[in-house]
Amino acid sequence: MLKQMNIVLWGIVFIALTLSSCLPEYGTATPITASTASPELASETEASPTPQPPPLRELNICLGQEPTTLYPYGDLNPAAKSVLAAIYDGPYDNLSYEYLPAILQKMPSIADGDVVFMPIEVMAGDEVVDINGEIVTLAKGVQVYNAGCQGADCVITYDGAEKIFLDAMVVTFSLLPELRWSDGNPITADDSVYAYDLAILSEVDSLEYILERTEAYEAIDPLSIAWHGKAGYRDNSYMTNFFAPMPYHAWSEFSPRDLLDTDISSRFPVGWGAYVVNEWLPRDMIRLVANPIYFRADEGLPKLDVINFYFYANPEEALAAMLTGECDLLDPSIPLDGHLSLLKEIGNVDKAQLHTTESTSIEQLAFGIQPASHDDGIVSGHDRLDFFADPKMRQAIATCLDREQVAENVLHGFSTVPESYTLPEHSLNADDLPFYDFDIDTGAEMLAELGWKDVDDDPATPRVAYKVDNIPDGSQLILRYMTTTSIQRRQSSEILAQSLRDCGIGIDLSYLSVDEFYAPAPDGVLLGRNFDLAQFAIGTDSPFPPCAWYTTAEIPNAANNWIGANLSGYSNAAFDIACRDAQQSLPDDLSFRENYQLTQSIFAEELPSVPLFAHLRVAVARPDMCGFSLDPSSDSALWNIENFDYGSCSQ
Repeated sequence: MLKQMNIVLWGIVFIALTLSSCLPEYGTATPITASTASPELASETEASPTPQPPPLRELNICLGQEPTTLYPYGDLNPAAKSVLAAIYDGPYDNLSYEYLPAILQKMPSIADGDVVFMPIEVMAGDEVVDINGEIVTLAKGVQVYNAGCQGADCVITYDGAEKIFLDAMVVTFSLLPELRWSDGNPITADDSVYAYDLAILSEVDSLEYILERTEAYEAIDPLSIAWHGKAGYRDNSYMTNFFAPMPYHAWSEFSPRDLLDTDISSRFPVGWGAYVVNEWLPRDMIRLVANPIYFRADEGLPKLDVINFYFYANPEEALAAMLTGECDLLDPSIPLDGHLSLLKEIGNVDKAQLHTTESTSIEQLAFGIQPASHDDGIVSGHDRLDFFADPKMRQAIATCLDREQVAENVLHGFSTVPESYTLPEHSLNADDLPFYDFDIDTGAEMLAELGWKDVDDDPATPRVAYKVDNIPDGSQLILRYMTTTSIQRRQSSEILAQSLRDCGIGIDLSYLSVDEFYAPAPDGVLLGRNFDLAQFAIGTDSPFPPCAWYTTAEIPNAANNWIGANLSGYSNAAFDIACRDAQQSLPDDLSFRENYQLTQSIFAEELPSVPLFAHLRVAVARPDMCGFSLDPSSDSALWNIENFDYGSCSQ
C-alpha cells in the first residue's frame, strides 16, 4: 500500500514539475503593453497618462486545515496559530530556547530589578505554595522556602503554630510606547489586565496552572503591569507571566462565552501585528492585508502587501499545488514528515526550498517499569513479570535498539538520536551523558550477565531466565511492543523490533488505532499503564528541560484520577529531588544549569524510557523565498512573517 501511494504521489509531482516548467519564473510578471495613438495623430497637448500603482505583492501560504477560530482563548489548531502569528506579533518570541521581547520593552530579569521578592507573613490555615510548587493549606509538616533565601537549601518545615514569612514574587512588564490596535486605538496595560480577567472567566486550560498561582495582576501605569505570585511560589519561567493584550474597547460588551463565536473575535479580531484579516471564505481561504499602522512600519515592514491562506488537508495535493505555483509556502501544519525522501529530491532540482528543524517533541520507547497492575503488589502467576526493575536491563535493551538506522532511513538524516529528554543544541543540555550505541554483541552480553540466557544459541528464539532477580527460572523474555498505525511509527518500530529480536528478545509488535492506543485510563493501553514497551511522542512548550515527566508525582493512578505524564511508572527519590531543585531554582541562580543537568544525568543512567528521535517540523517554500526560517522552540513557523519576501531578495 505504501509503495502504491509513493507511485501515485510521484505521478502527481511529475505532472506538477512538467506544468511548473511552463509557468513564468518566480518574481517576474508578464508585461502588459498599452496601445497608443500613432505619432502623427497624437495631440501635442495630450495629457500624460495617470501613473498606475504597482501591483500588490501577494504570498500564498497553504495550511494543513482551516483554522478552528482566531480567538486567542479559543480551541486553536495548528493552522489557527499560524494565522494568529500574522495578526499578533509576540508579545514575546521563544527562539532557540530563549525568550525575546516583541511588544515588550525588555524581558524582565532579577538582575535588572524587574523581579523582586516581597516577604509575606503567613500562618496556619493560609493558602501557600510548597517546595514542590503545589498549592496547599499551611499546616504542621508542610515544607516551604523561607523568605529572603532563594537557594535550594532554604527549605523549612512548618511547626504548625508560629507565623512565618514567605517570599512572593513580583514581576514587572512594560509595553513599548505608542502601540496601537489595527483599528487605531492605543494598546495599554489595561488591555493586558483585561486579558488576564478573560482568562479566569474563560477557564483556559493551558493557563490553569499559572492562574492558580497568581495572587494579583494589575496595571501600574498606562504601559506597565505587575504580576504577583502566591506566597512561596518560585517560578523559573516568570518572564512569561505576561498576558497578551486583548482589545477591551472592542470586546468588553461581549461575554467570554460570546467571544468564542462572535465574528469580531473569532474571525476578524483586531491585533497589533503585521497583517489584518480582510476576508474569510469558509473551506477555501483567509485573506490578510498589511497593517498600515504596524508598529514596525518605519522599518519597511511588512515586506508584502497580502497574505492568502489556503487549506489543504491532503499533503500530496499541497505538494502538487506547491510545484505548480498555487502555494508559495507549505506550513508545518501540513504533515510532510512522511515525504522527506521526495522532498529532498524536489530540493535537489531547485524546485523548492526544504526547511526542517527538530522540534521539542521527542519520540520515545517507554518501559512499563511499573504497570498499573503492580500498584497493589505483584501477584505471581497473575501479573506481568517484573522485567524492567533493574536499570541495567533497560540499558541492555537500549543497546539492542538500532536507533541510528531509524534516524538515517526513516528521518533521512534530518533528526538526531537524543541522549536524554533534551536536545543536544539546548543551552541546558548536559555534556558527556552515557549513550547506548547500538551493538548486538554488547547488548546480548549484557542480557546474559543479567541472567537472560540464549540456551539454544539461536537469537531467533527468546532468551530464558536463569537466576534473574524477581523472575522465575525458565521464563521467556517476550515483550509486547505497542504503538500507533502511522506510517512513520510503522517504519521505525519495525526496525527497532527486529534489532531487539536480533538480541534474542521476543517481540510481539502490534499497531493500534489512535483511539485504542490513547484510550482513557484505567483500561487504556498507554494512559492506563498497561504495556511492556510503548512508542509515542511527548512534547513541551517550555524552554526548560521537562524533568517532571519522570517524577513520582506524575505517575497516573487511581489516587490522582489518572492524571500524569510518567506513564512508565518510574520512581526514584534522587531524581524527584533533583527535578524539584531544578524547577524551583531561578535562571539567575548559580545552581540553575547544574540542577537541570543533574536530572538529565540521572535519567540517562536510569532510562525510564529510551529517546528515539526528535520529531521534525517541516516546511517547503518557493525557490526564491526570503526571510523564512524554522526554529525548534518557536510556537509558530510564521513567527517573523513581517520579514517574508521573495524575488530579487534571494539573489
